[in-house]
Amino acid sequence: MSRPFPLRLFLFAFLGWTFDFYDLALYGFIKEVVSADLHIAHLAESWLGSIALATSGIGGILAGMLADRYGKRSLLALTVLVYSLGSLVCGLAPNAWVFLLGRGLVGLGVGGEWAIGHGMVAEAVESRFRGRASALLQAGEPVGVALAAAAGFLIMPIVGWRAVLIASSATAILALFIRRSMRLPNEPTHRKGYGLVKAVRNGMGKHMFMAWILVVLKLGTYWTCYIWLPGFLRDRMNQGIGRSFAWILTAQLGQFLGMLTFGSFADRYGRRPAYSIYSLLTAAALALLAFRWQWLSANPSFFWCTMLLLGFGSGCTAGFGALLSELFPTEVRSSAMGTTYNLGRAAQPISLFIVSLMVARHGLTGGLSVPLCLAIATASWVWLLPETRGITLPRLFMSPRTGSGTSHPRASASSESGGAGRSSDGN
Repeated sequence: MSRPFPLRLFLFAFLGWTFDFYDLALYGFIKEVVSADLHIAHLAESWLGSIALATSGIGGILAGMLADRYGKRSLLALTVLVYSLGSLVCGLAPNAWVFLLGRGLVGLGVGGEWAIGHGMVAEAVESRFRGRASALLQAGEPVGVALAAAAGFLIMPIVGWRAVLIASSATAILALFIRRSMRLPNEPTHRKGYGLVKAVRNGMGKHMFMAWILVVLKLGTYWTCYIWLPGFLRDRMNQGIGRSFAWILTAQLGQFLGMLTFGSFADRYGRRPAYSIYSLLTAAALALLAFRWQWLSANPSFFWCTMLLLGFGSGCTAGFGALLSELFPTEVRSSAMGTTYNLGRAAQPISLFIVSLMVARHGLTGGLSVPLCLAIATASWVWLLPETRGITLPRLFMSPRTGSGTSHPRASASSESGGAGRSSDGN
């Protein structure tokens, strides 16, 4: 019998992720004004922008482990409160150091929210719809960036950057609704004496490492592009505020469409082909922007198509919720997903620093060549991971073939490492 779609749970997770990503992306649209007001040097600007990405790794690990031990609903609400507090601190910051502290808090909250929300949705839907549900949830990402672009390009010139950041902290209200909703699952899944460290030692570590590399490459493609792209469009491509805003919205529309189609494509043809094809589409768009941007500027219709293609290819970020859920067992899923995904995000300051060096030496072409190379690497690396389309979500001590319980410790190793067999529920 088919299970009903968990609409209430999905909406809470979607809104949490949307405003989560809005807070994370907002700095890219206001960083020049913030740097001028707080007297932040240009070189320090890139590090200040990446601090939230770095602390998201810590937040993902801590929140994931606590969610497995104490329940997901409580921790989901806490993560929303933390990144809302971070935005408030940034908005009230009297100097760069306090602003840095606020961005660190934003990262802590963002890191924890992703794994908990995606894990809850993946566990609540049928396996044949898991890719689509995960992709639809991740589609809150371009919605969040579009809101951040509107706040940075349109609202900030009127009210100032402090008012924008203080207003964004109002998402804390969402945490109250999450915490008060008794219909959301909140049961701990932690198995006494069997935490993430032991699961890694028993065979899950290899897949965590392989998945981490994929996350580093794909998120590296995304962040090295989108942190710098608003400035590239406005300052180096001479597009002006209005056209830069239009191009960013075009890319986010493309990403939203890409995420919606990615889930269906991944459910039908597999996770690996989907990641590979979408990443190559991103690479094609980046190649045009890096080496033919002057021609694109003279031909706006092709510029529009390129930005749409760039966003569409970026839709493969929608696959991480389903893929990581299928690699890790239920009892340590939140902690494993949070650790893998957010340590990948925490590694992004290195990628951003490489971009800053390439920009200094080779200009816009050098800067955009970094995400171009990362996109091609993503399309190749994903084939080293197992194909997990349609499998039953693994649990500790579950037989990888039948999905039945077993007390034999060796039976857990394959399911812990993502080797659970195909489900028998029509997939």
